[in-house]
Amino acid sequence: MGSEGTALLEPLWRGLPAVDPSAVSGAVSCSLPARYDAVKGARQFTGATLRQWDLSELLDEVALVVSELVTNALRHAVAGVLPGSPPGNGPEPPLVRLHLMYSASRLVCAVRDPSEAGPVAGEAGSCEESGRGLYLVESFTDGWGWHPLAGTLPGKIVWALFRLPRPVD
Repeated sequence: MGSEGTALLEPLWRGLPAVDPSAVSGAVSCSLPARYDAVKGARQFTGATLRQWDLSELLDEVALVVSELVTNALRHAVAGVLPGSPPGNGPEPPLVRLHLMYSASRLVCAVRDPSEAGPVAGEAGSCEESGRGLYLVESFTDGWGWHPLAGTLPGKIVWALFRLPRPVD
């Protein structure tokens, strides 16, 4: 991966579990519109990326986690998002961005959003559907966390880590 990919990921390094930029084999990201149907687009982007990286065996778990992280970002961090709402008028900065990166031993999914408030897990025993997504993230990953963005860009990154079942060349 060239210096462009390393520069793209620079804001993500802080707060992630020890990621050596020189060890990153692949990194991509995409902007997501402030609409709930963006979750489907995030899953499609993830599926295409994992197939390209020959990591298809992780697709179900990673797609579920990406769906939860993007849904949380839209629901809790982007004000005024309504199901299926049309995009705003005129060019707007991306409010939510999905990042995927992998090295020989792990895959990291990270979602950037404009809120500085940390994610809060709901109660697992609750009958409400809302608030339990982070328990799913915790169940299907080898770790997750979040950190505020540094610099002039407001918001935070919520990340999830998957250890790869086999080394990737």
